[in-house]
Amino acid sequence: MNDKKRLNSYEDLPLVLDVADIQRIMGISRASAYELVHTPGFPVFRRGRLIKVSKIAFFEWMAKGSETVPGSDK
Repeated sequence: MNDKKRLNSYEDLPLVLDVADIQRIMGISRASAYELVHTPGFPVFRRGRLIKVSKIAFFEWMAKGSETVPGSDK
């Protein structure tokens, strides 16, 4: 996805997201985006060093909210 492309809607996103897409969607730093994709329970798939996330799985994960945040069961 082009870094300069503005994200106006869900339909503007590709079916498969990469770390840069997640960074832009969530408004977080690159380091935070990489930390997020390495979080247990995050819906990521890897092929070697390639990290990808299904758009549908990502938004379902976000909809679950704090259920997947470590330490949120306190």
